[in-house]
Amino acid sequence: MSDPLAPVLDALARPGRPSSDYDLNPEVILPEDRKLRPAGVLVAFDTFGPEPRLHLTKRSSHLRHHPGQIAFPGGKVDPDDEGPVGAALREAQEEIGLPHAHVEVLGTLDPHETVTSFLVTPVLARIHTPFEVIPEAGEVAEAFTVPLSHITPGNFRVESRRWRGSRRSYFVAPYGPYYIWGATARILRSLADRMAG
Repeated sequence: MSDPLAPVLDALARPGRPSSDYDLNPEVILPEDRKLRPAGVLVAFDTFGPEPRLHLTKRSSHLRHHPGQIAFPGGKVDPDDEGPVGAALREAQEEIGLPHAHVEVLGTLDPHETVTSFLVTPVLARIHTPFEVIPEAGEVAEAFTVPLSHITPGNFRVESRRWRGSRRSYFVAPYGPYYIWGATARILRSLADRMAG
């Protein structure tokens, strides 16, 4: 029987390239000496239903950074973390109650630079044991899942808005009531492109 995450595994075997919140805005010139803070996010799929499902969160509306946005579990790398992978696993346990022991890390995508000066490593993973999703009070308004079939280039479009005095373009991939955009959508678009070959 074939692995339900075969498209993800195939994507990891293909070459990729770093991405950025500025990819659709080539006129932006970034300073060479900019300081980026390392971070990790967990792009985790479970395979307990008819098709794999990706776990995402909706951030609380009162947070200082990215309030109300759709995000992967994750965050900045702390001194005690084992790099971005360790940060992604720790944050997933804190944000949605996902125990480390229930996760198999499959690999990482190329890093993504955000407008908030983070260098984010997407950590792809398989959730091999069911767990009780417990959204972190105060930080996570909601935890939900999206089917793997939604992560295809045809489900992405480009939108734009004014930001810091200029027009900024970005990917969006809405799913039901969830407006997936920004860094989360850009990382998923990178995965979609690699799965499409």
